[in-house]
Amino acid sequence: MGPPVRAFKLLALLPLSLLLAGCEMVVMNPSGDIAVRQRDLILVSTALMLLIIIPVIALTLLFAWRYRASNKEAKYDPDWHHSTSLEVVIWAAPLVIIIALGAITWVSTHLLDPYRPLERLDANRAIPENVKPLEVQAVALDWKWLFFYPEYGVATVNELAAPVDRPITFKLTSSTVMNSFYVPALAGMIYAMPGMETKLHAVINKAGDYEGFSANYSGAGFSNMRFRFHGLDDAGFDAWIAKAKEANATLDRAGYTELEQPSIADPVKRWSAVEDGLYDAVLNRCVDRAKMCVKDMMAADKRGGGGREGVNNVIAFEQTRPDGTTAKKRFVSAVSCTTDAPRDGLTVEAPLPAPLGRRADASSTTAVAFARAEDTSERPSARSPE
Repeated sequence: MGPPVRAFKLLALLPLSLLLAGCEMVVMNPSGDIAVRQRDLILVSTALMLLIIIPVIALTLLFAWRYRASNKEAKYDPDWHHSTSLEVVIWAAPLVIIIALGAITWVSTHLLDPYRPLERLDANRAIPENVKPLEVQAVALDWKWLFFYPEYGVATVNELAAPVDRPITFKLTSSTVMNSFYVPALAGMIYAMPGMETKLHAVINKAGDYEGFSANYSGAGFSNMRFRFHGLDDAGFDAWIAKAKEANATLDRAGYTELEQPSIADPVKRWSAVEDGLYDAVLNRCVDRAKMCVKDMMAADKRGGGGREGVNNVIAFEQTRPDGTTAKKRFVSAVSCTTDAPRDGLTVEAPLPAPLGRRADASSTTAVAFARAEDTSERPSARSPE
């Protein structure tokens, strides 16, 4: 196949590019104030960079044409080597652009910080004093999204809704691997990580049905890890909550453990009630009551940890992988607590000396406490200090 034939085939494909006119560029045509400001930042930054790029490309083409080998009329000056005016332009223009880009980036980084509470609904409206932000707790699962609405006591899978012009506070975590939450029409991407909580503040200004998805590769079902985000008026949102209430089902720890198993392209699911403290248990990786919560582990470490005795306070358990195989993982099963107020479901086994530099009194005495096992198998225990 010769070059002319290949060129003709490529030209024949050009009319097909007209079909792209029907594609919506959501990032450039968003419906939320945060996303609008991010779009404006993209446009301003691009325009500033083009102030350098366009002249450089134009001059490159001009010089190539003017000083081509066949142009015998071009002036040739072999002794020319310096021009102060040209040097000033060459260095000053990029420097000014870099300073401008740096200033815009610094300001925008703070104004569009996802952890920063909103100060306005859009460019023309401030947030009314009596408006309470809608709190949504999001959990990235394999491979689906779980959303809690603590204010309304409902939960959904792969469906999210919010009233128009009401600030939204997202709290995000992950059940397994690092993931990311992204609704292009609403705001920027934010990571969701296991054992950690990230935040995102946003607002939707136009009613509509938008797409949300994971923007971080997370395994076999990643491409189907999508959900619908509905921007609704107040009446529509109330109806959406009422529909979730009609599910007549409660999402408890056992139900979450089943939901947590890897699955692909899950349909929308709804729960009319959620067990108290479930999101906190997911965040702290202790939905299984036999496991120690991350916050308790950090509290134990803050108080000095378990020392050499704490080495034994680690239990192995089986975890099912997405491919169906199982693997042994380990988690800490002990926590430091006061003898005056032992934690529920834990049994004090052996007292430990007070941390160095502290007085051992009744309020600071620590002990190693073990989570009760749901089965009858023996668990390793800490030895009393000799």
